[in-house]
Amino acid sequence: MRRLLFAAGLLATALQAAGQVAAQDMAPESRRSGYEQMGRETRAMQDEDNANPATLWVLDGEAAWKRKSGTANRACADCHGDAATTMKGVAARHPAPDAKTGKLVNLEQRINACRVEQQQAKPLAYESRELLALTAYVGRQSRGLPIEASVTPATRPALDAGRALFRRKVGQIDMSCAQCHDENWGAHLAGNVIPQAHPTGYPIYRLEWQGLGSLHRRLRNCMSGMRAEPYESGSKEYVELEYYLMWRARGMKVETPAVRP
Repeated sequence: MRRLLFAAGLLATALQAAGQVAAQDMAPESRRSGYEQMGRETRAMQDEDNANPATLWVLDGEAAWKRKSGTANRACADCHGDAATTMKGVAARHPAPDAKTGKLVNLEQRINACRVEQQQAKPLAYESRELLALTAYVGRQSRGLPIEASVTPATRPALDAGRALFRRKVGQIDMSCAQCHDENWGAHLAGNVIPQAHPTGYPIYRLEWQGLGSLHRRLRNCMSGMRAEPYESGSKEYVELEYYLMWRARGMKVETPAVRP
């Protein structure tokens, strides 16, 4: 961690000296998945389900999908049937407004809303194995489909807020997400290649974590690395940032569950 913070500080100094400021969204033709920046062995791990460690969570998610829960004694399958059909494309369209409240929610929040409203069960905690498993299982049904993040007049303020957070300098290092992921992708930070930060494969299995994690866990890691106070997982700020990142990656293929270094 000290090595990462030191390297981030050097990068921030270099960027400030160069006077670089992110002003434009990344051009679609310039976008690259983090998959393309990985080594052959790691790509092979993602490509083969039997070698992909995230498959264990997907299998757990399939079991949870069929398991009755809550005082309503209902399973996800009781309402939604075969996930391969009913959940196809769902992950590619989230975050999205909730039909009842109009609030922008991501996939984890959508799953928890169903637990509370339909199963009459307690919501699952962020980064809990069951929530990660269900999210990975639902996300798996959209693998290979293009991300379809759309913007309406009602969701435009959330998109603009997410974009502003992506470009805002934060923390003691005084860096923005855009300085790394728009302007310096492909460079190296603490020995790792800087990706473009497209959320194409979440939840992902990170070799560094030796486990599956949500996009919000990754965002919290980045904020901590910039010596900034992270927001809570599931916060309005992170959902808005997630929405912007999905819009920024629109048209790219869903890879869930992806593997990353």
